Amino acid sequence: MPVTRVLFVCLGNSCRSPMAEALARHLAPDVIEASSAGLMALGYVAPPTRAVLEENGVPSDGLASKPLRAVDFASIDLVINLAGRPIEMHFDGRALPVEDWDVGDPFGSDLAVYRRIRDEIERRVLELVARLRPPE
Repeated sequence: MPVTRVLFVCLGNSCRSPMAEALARHLAPDVIEASSAGLMALGYVAPPTRAVLEENGVPSDGLASKPLRAVDFASIDLVINLAGRPIEMHFDGRALPVEDWDVGDPFGSDLAVYRRIRDEIERRVLELVARLRPPE
């Protein structure tokens, strides 16, 4: 079965997009090859991001905050935009498909907010998996 290469994008690549990357890797490595980047990468994954992932048994090792310029767009099939603003992605003259997920930014909030955002992203990742995984 082919794997869909998904790039999750948010502002700082510190909270939402690393959560989505880790959740997709954990929940659906058979259908999603996940990566993430930030429009203005902060350079670190927020400690509460790692904490709420690990609470649910989702590994956060290997997560790193990266700028878009570090992405190999030739290897991307779908962009999931969590940035809260419209984005367009192009590579070699073709527009990459972008799906907007309206998810709040937990940066600087307490763990309860991070948990709520984690749960929302997990729900959306599972919906994406259901669309990508062929029926049995």
